[in-house]
Amino acid sequence: MDKSVAPAVATPRVMASVLSVFYLAGGVAGLLGASGAVDGAGRTVLFALAITALLAAAVVGWFGPCWPRDLFHLPVVLAAGLISIAVLAAPDSPTAVLAAALITLVAVDACYFFQLPLAVTHLAVALTLVTAALFSRDDVDPRTALGVDVIVFALAYVARALVLRASGASRDPLTGLHNRLGFDEALDELMTGVARNGDQLSAALLDLDHFKQINDTAGHQAGDRMLCTVADVWRAELPDDAVLARHGGDEFSLLLPGMGGDDALTLVRRVSLLHPGVGLSCGVAEHRAGETGSQLMRRADRALYAAKADGRGRAALDGAHAAS
Repeated sequence: MDKSVAPAVATPRVMASVLSVFYLAGGVAGLLGASGAVDGAGRTVLFALAITALLAAAVVGWFGPCWPRDLFHLPVVLAAGLISIAVLAAPDSPTAVLAAALITLVAVDACYFFQLPLAVTHLAVALTLVTAALFSRDDVDPRTALGVDVIVFALAYVARALVLRASGASRDPLTGLHNRLGFDEALDELMTGVARNGDQLSAALLDLDHFKQINDTAGHQAGDRMLCTVADVWRAELPDDAVLARHGGDEFSLLLPGMGGDDALTLVRRVSLLHPGVGLSCGVAEHRAGETGSQLMRRADRALYAAKADGRGRAALDGAHAAS
């Protein structure tokens, strides 16, 4: 999970679902193109590419929800390569242009899955490969190839704009962290992985001590600056797959996949000390077998209450004593 301010909102489960559907569409289109081909060699190549795409759809659909986000670069690049080969192997110009049009799926994937620099890189590589393949054919007018590029670029721009708009719905406008909606989506995603693979997962709830006094004495702008500072510190110190959210006010929540309760407590204590002059009360809970996400968060809330009851400025692990 991406803890940074990311315009890409897709979780691995959604990424796998979208990518597998696109691979499936490409495979079906390839079979249709192969069935109408007259050239024996071209038909064989298109058929092989279509089968490869269908197999990729199955692999991504089944294993993709458990993949780290970075691994999705590989199937996106592979899709661009398969499409370019299909353009070269197409027996006639209409089939070649049809194959080239599939690059729009790669463009949408790139804009939906990745940060802007990586999305642009994927788009540039895909368009370069397909354009070169079209240019190498004597039966395709170069203007047609450029027309495909324009259409793909326009679709990529629209897809990116929609992704940015969707991202705002799951982000806290002040800190750029996940909001409650984004956190709940991330929790559901991680719980799927826990149920499937038995992965470790810990959750934490963080609360700024006496935050209301800061707003009352120094003003809301000072309170907002403090919230942004706290968010920046945690964002910089947390693992890449951590999920940090602001639920509103001075309440933060944290998910730490692959981390047990003791390690999560140690991490929370360490980062809490990086806020001089700011007291943080923290409650930590480790996921138990058969437990739902809401049950996990209730235990984290119980640990937070224990930390506050023990004097604030402390971190507590559910089932253990609070520690400063």
